[in-house]
Amino acid sequence: MNYSKEFNLEPGNAICYSGFREGQMPGGVVPTYEEIKEDLLILHKNWKYLRLYDCDEHAEIVLDVIQKENFDFKVMLGAYIVAEVNNYGCPWGGAYPEKQLEENKITNVKQINKLIQFANKYPDIIFSLSAGNEACVDWTDHYVPVERVIKYVKMIKKGAKQPVTFCENYLPWLDKLKDLVDVVDFISIHTYPVWEYKNIHEAMEYTKQNYYAVADTYPDKPVVITEAGWTTYSNGRGICPSNVSEDYQSIYYNDLVNWSTENVILTFVFEAFDESWKGSDEALEPEKHWGLFKVDRTPKLVMKKHFYKNYDLLNRK
Repeated sequence: MNYSKEFNLEPGNAICYSGFREGQMPGGVVPTYEEIKEDLLILHKNWKYLRLYDCDEHAEIVLDVIQKENFDFKVMLGAYIVAEVNNYGCPWGGAYPEKQLEENKITNVKQINKLIQFANKYPDIIFSLSAGNEACVDWTDHYVPVERVIKYVKMIKKGAKQPVTFCENYLPWLDKLKDLVDVVDFISIHTYPVWEYKNIHEAMEYTKQNYYAVADTYPDKPVVITEAGWTTYSNGRGICPSNVSEDYQSIYYNDLVNWSTENVILTFVFEAFDESWKGSDEALEPEKHWGLFKVDRTPKLVMKKHFYKNYDLLNRK
């Protein structure tokens, strides 16, 4: 289904953005206004759509910068909902004290209300809203039951005018999220061939299979890809080190963007910049290295090959 017609949006490139630099992290030191402005100056010539993951201080600064600096970005804004039940199947720990789970429910309602507040404050910037991120997939450490996600979607739709979705791995949409499909305005899927042991030669075909498995199941519901990407380093945990590099990232990015453009599929590339706070303390932790730019904002190969000519990166302010 053509998203530009469905949502009355101009076709354009989309990217996931989180601006945390070295020594910064959610819940700690956040990027300054000027740091975020610098990031958006890097991104604005080649991306029209940004995805933000939560309604905390970082997102508020991003929206403020976009408004005050008159950047031509449209934003998918998310609420980051945390665990409401234990998930003992999570390999890295999804169990919490009952008191914490009860407190999390209150936190989640506050996050949903903040999402509604931002949606109404920035209606010309925020074009869609997400009720959460990867909170229903079997391996998540912040599991929220589907019926609770449905409740949050309904809260958002009651309080805001923008289309509402929920961002999740492609697989749960084929079974456990079927009831959720009825209440969201569009489906948002994540597809990561490299996490599922696919090599670069298999990657794009696998992405297409993931997308059409969902799109063909729900032909009357728009499907957006809200995460797809290729990391550039791995310590061997979950991803074979020989299966990642800047060359492979460049190939996958190029194939993904070309296919998405040709088929008018809104696809958010994951992600703009490396984030050193993510994952383990090991330098080659794959979660740290999905960016098209390094944490110091220098471009990786994909940006040098495809877009470097559009920037004066060495002299930017």
